[in-house]
Amino acid sequence: MPTHLLARRRHKPRPALPLTEGVALELARVHEACGPARHSFALWLAAAAQGPVLWLSQPQAGRPLNPDGIADYASPARFLFVQTARTEDLLWAMEDALRGGAPLVVAELAEPPAMTPVRRLHLAAEAGGSFGPAPLGLLLTPGHGGAQGIESRWHLTHAPCPSSSLPGSSPAGSRLCWTLQRLRARTLPPRSWQITRACTGGSLLAAPLPTGTDRQQAARPAASRALPQPQPPLVAPAVP
Repeated sequence: MPTHLLARRRHKPRPALPLTEGVALELARVHEACGPARHSFALWLAAAAQGPVLWLSQPQAGRPLNPDGIADYASPARFLFVQTARTEDLLWAMEDALRGGAPLVVAELAEPPAMTPVRRLHLAAEAGGSFGPAPLGLLLTPGHGGAQGIESRWHLTHAPCPSSSLPGSSPAGSRLCWTLQRLRARTLPPRSWQITRACTGGSLLAAPLPTGTDRQQAARPAASRALPQPQPPLVAPAVP
């Protein structure tokens, strides 16, 4: 009987799309962004990527993004907005676009999809990179997300800007700040960053936040994070 030995050579890492220092998303895969500022995360990807951006949504998601807001990150001329009546049609359009090699495909969903559609999206993204630059898919989901089988999940929310968040940074009133959390990834642990960007534009600056809270934030249910945590009982002093 033939024996198959494990190869000792390291696996070649996939190419990734970097957003800022320490934050990158693997290409030829599908990722998830959630949280109140998830649309900003998608625009960061559009600014970092090259070529057209296909933005899929449904009528209940409201009107497409304002071109004036898009222009702060990327040229609105790069965006193609498509609305579908059914979620199944939206996922089919995303799958077809990734298989065709579309550089960046963003899909707004009312709820996280199941495992099977996500698996099909991964296969389509891998196929799309076989004859050109690898595409990237991003699912925008409400709350704390929960799509099964995604490559990574990111949570983004707006945050107040401290007076001196990063060395050499501009005053707090001239900057925009966010808290970015990597809630899950196939090969990386949970982690958090403070992201800063000047109101006039420019690059994203990242400052890692204490790692001790990352695992706790990722493990706790979303609803429980707003509730006061139980305190240890008071101990009466010993009577002499």
